[in-house]
Amino acid sequence: MEKTALWAPTDSQIASSQMTAFQHSIERNYGITFESYKDLHEWSINNTAFFWQEIWDFCEIKSQKLPNDTIREPELFPGAQWFTGSQLNFAENMLRNRDEQPAIISLQENGNRTTLSYNQLHRAVTKLAAAMRSSGIKKGDRVVGFMPNISETVIAMLATTSLGAIWSSCSPDFGVAGACDRFGQIKPRLLFATTRYQYNGKTIDCLEKVKAIQLALKSLDLTVVVSAEDDICQSTLSKVVSWHDYLTNAPESQLVFTPVDFDHPLYIMYSSGTTGAPKCIVHGTGGTLLQHLKEHKLHTNVTRQDVLFYFTTCGWMMWNWLVSGLACGCTLVLYDGSPFARSGHILLDAIDEEKITIFGTSAKFIAAIEKQGLKPRNTHKLDSLKSILSTGSPLSETSFEYVYRDIKENVCLSSISGGTDIISCFMLGNPNLPVFSGEIQCLGLGMATEFWDESHQALVGTLGELVCVKPFPSIPIGFWNDPDNEQFFGAYFQQNQGVWTHGDYGELTERGGVIIQGRSDSVLNPGGVRIGTAEIYRQVETIQEVTDAIVVSQDWGDDERVILFVVLQHGLNLDDELIAHIKLVIRQNTTPRHVPEKIIAVPDIPRTISGKIVELAVRKIIHGQPVDNTDALANPEALDFFEGLEVLRT
Repeated sequence: MEKTALWAPTDSQIASSQMTAFQHSIERNYGITFESYKDLHEWSINNTAFFWQEIWDFCEIKSQKLPNDTIREPELFPGAQWFTGSQLNFAENMLRNRDEQPAIISLQENGNRTTLSYNQLHRAVTKLAAAMRSSGIKKGDRVVGFMPNISETVIAMLATTSLGAIWSSCSPDFGVAGACDRFGQIKPRLLFATTRYQYNGKTIDCLEKVKAIQLALKSLDLTVVVSAEDDICQSTLSKVVSWHDYLTNAPESQLVFTPVDFDHPLYIMYSSGTTGAPKCIVHGTGGTLLQHLKEHKLHTNVTRQDVLFYFTTCGWMMWNWLVSGLACGCTLVLYDGSPFARSGHILLDAIDEEKITIFGTSAKFIAAIEKQGLKPRNTHKLDSLKSILSTGSPLSETSFEYVYRDIKENVCLSSISGGTDIISCFMLGNPNLPVFSGEIQCLGLGMATEFWDESHQALVGTLGELVCVKPFPSIPIGFWNDPDNEQFFGAYFQQNQGVWTHGDYGELTERGGVIIQGRSDSVLNPGGVRIGTAEIYRQVETIQEVTDAIVVSQDWGDDERVILFVVLQHGLNLDDELIAHIKLVIRQNTTPRHVPEKIIAVPDIPRTISGKIVELAVRKIIHGQPVDNTDALANPEALDFFEGLEVLRT
């Protein structure tokens, strides 16, 4: 049965979008006409050099030296060289505006609110960059943040990148080992740190964490502490200065943007680390900038008039994605704290109070407020809201329908998917396309994304392995401390030589939308039938009694069986009647193969600090295998519930 669109843009919305302006620019410049977005996408991946040069021009990339060419050796993947000869600076592109429009609104769970205009942001970055330069920080040095999602973190990143230094960050809810496993590999010279943060109504002291991180990172020359009393800093920490004193004592200086090559390292991000030491993924300056501007301007339609929000911490790539919105001249809203404060209303309140136009969140948040019974359309105005973005895990059909039924009818709901590996998206939204339940709207421009079967055939309407068959600018430079690229090749190109294999499992629909079914390393295979975990999660999310779940496969005899673990609403028990109901819902909406062999209640589900469930770790635990790095988890104690379960022996 053909789906009906949940939302479609009006003719005037299409006519005024930046996607349309870009399409018309291509049509004029090349004397062609596109009948559909699919045609535009096909052109973008078949004319790689022309397309990315057009993105450079349309997004008005600021550079101190223009490129000699767009791409060299495009047949090499990896190995293609982008915009050779160009010299640019990331911070310069973020700080292109210097007026009184708000650049950053910073909100905290306790009600604290601060604002910075673009002019004030420029002045703050100028002062901090001068202080860092006087401390000897230079091009190529690593600077790290153990920081909450506040204005100072953005200022520190911009000052770092203005100098051509490399930024990396963790949120302060990381454990000491988790932070040191990451930062210790890249040997930073400067640490920005907080000694406390707020979450779920509590002020959490992390002074001892900062002290332990200092002791572990022998490369550190200095620690700049934000929001801490000077006497505590001086008496407890070594080689430390407060944020206030560091800026106050900075020499007077103009902000000078150090030019760097297109592929000069900008950020170091980290793999989750749940299967071993985190991999240090190095992202380049030009590729990150170009990809983010394409995604913001064209796929999200961000303009100077927009107020852009994404719920994220500084340990997740969505923070990096969010702050790139400064290059569009919009207003960023940062939030630090629990998304469920004020009985789940705090972020919804912020939409009205700050006039947020683009609201980014996780699939888990949307599912959670539905389970909580919230109906924001009845409690909030939401007049400013034009787009909702969701990522972190696949967004279920139930959640799509909840958004349009109980949040806002006239809104573009864009599920997006990509990852830390590419610091961007393979598939995402489109202001010119309708929204269908359970589907990401489209493949990203310039991304030659396909879903392959085991014979390397591209599939449509059938589940397959997500691959990208042509180079793109935001491919990582490589891994830190991997001089021969052995780990890098092994991670992405070993399975299919010359083709990026991402590790996701999904489907390209006939209309050009995408349905992601989960990580390919967590695909279930009972009786030889491949099942994406998201297919089961979508059904379980509709069951009111269940608040969270994780599904894994267990080796059993010569086959494997599906095991579903559930967290129930407070006070409920998993009796035979509820088990039968869960199985019936799954069977009626999928196939008998999807029905779990066993359903087991647990008190909590293990998640990474960025909120992703860790199926592979649970699968290891129930097979008696060790999980190598529990410091990557927000709640490692949750794994204890899965050890030695007698019910899994029968």
